[in-house]
Amino acid sequence: MDYEKLIPQKIQDIQPSGIRKFFDIAQRVEGVISLSVGEPDFKTPWPARKEAINTLEKGKTSYTANSGLIELRTAVCDYLKNFIHTEYDPASEVVITVGGSEAIDLAIRSMIEPGDEVLVPEPSFVCYSPITAMMGGKAVPIVTKEEDKFRLTAAALKDKITPKTKLLILPYPNNPTGAVMRREDLEAIAEVLRDTNIMIASDEIYAEMTYNGEKHVSIAEIDGMRERTLVISGFSKAYAMTGWRLGYVAGPQPIIKQMLKLHQYCIMSSPTVSQYAAVAAIRKCSDDVKHMVDEYDMRRRLVVKGFNDMGLHCFEPEGAFYVFPCIKSTGMTSTEFCEKLVHEKKVAVVPGSAFGQSGEGYVRVSYAYSVSHLTTALDRIREFLEEHKN
Repeated sequence: MDYEKLIPQKIQDIQPSGIRKFFDIAQRVEGVISLSVGEPDFKTPWPARKEAINTLEKGKTSYTANSGLIELRTAVCDYLKNFIHTEYDPASEVVITVGGSEAIDLAIRSMIEPGDEVLVPEPSFVCYSPITAMMGGKAVPIVTKEEDKFRLTAAALKDKITPKTKLLILPYPNNPTGAVMRREDLEAIAEVLRDTNIMIASDEIYAEMTYNGEKHVSIAEIDGMRERTLVISGFSKAYAMTGWRLGYVAGPQPIIKQMLKLHQYCIMSSPTVSQYAAVAAIRKCSDDVKHMVDEYDMRRRLVVKGFNDMGLHCFEPEGAFYVFPCIKSTGMTSTEFCEKLVHEKKVAVVPGSAFGQSGEGYVRVSYAYSVSHLTTALDRIREFLEEHKN
């Protein structure tokens, strides 16, 4: 068999996830401390686990509606009304997905045709550009800079818009930088988009995780933006439900209708037990979320100080659970730094280049791990830097 002739070139050209590469390395190195994956170290809150157990005991394991349990869609709409002050119809404007990742995939696949352009602020999560490429579209990176707090600026956005632009990815709070868009930033972005026909896929999976007393603001809240915004989120991060594989997308009915068709043919419906657990998570676990966010905030300050004290300048993240220290002073590329660190000191972090070319010179470190893991890892990185002084 000539497999290369069977596999489309656009699929062959897609590179494997840089995040998973270092996660896999960490799995093979004995005694490694991995800070490479955004995996909360907390257990899923008990009310959600209890509801899952009850669901199994009652034998409620059949398919749900393609768009998800109406109880869950209603709970999601109630949550969004309270959290981002935006109302959606649970019957026609919400789809429950297999993680936020499926929602991102559906958003891009439902709108992008060959030749269309998708604007992607970078550094950012790894999946947006590959999915765009699979649809024959062109991902157009918009470089964000530390001097702008890694926020997307209106000027940078305006500079990249062309007649082929169809979709803007808005990934805030941001993975990997921890950047957050404030209301005034979003209003400026809205002003650029208001007279265009460009949609927004607003990836808000880390929305609950903002710090310094500043609450998350969605671009869907901004005047005139609801009609062009798909709000994408899920339960993996805030509720420590990564393995439950549950997310959702809310947005204008004409787009959601098309996304639902793709979801019907590819997935059928999201896991039933996970959906029942998610209803309990939304309704009963807000105190658990607050506790976890408070803990992440403490770890955030610990890790930022640790990197700055060892001489690696570290941007102070305002959201999510990652730091993005600059390693340019070491003279190594981000990949070289990470490979040497994992083999010499058994600490796994992710090269900034995995999140776009503009991430070169940085590494991503997740602080969704215990304090003991974090402090041990920081000690090992400090030793690594001492041993590799120029």
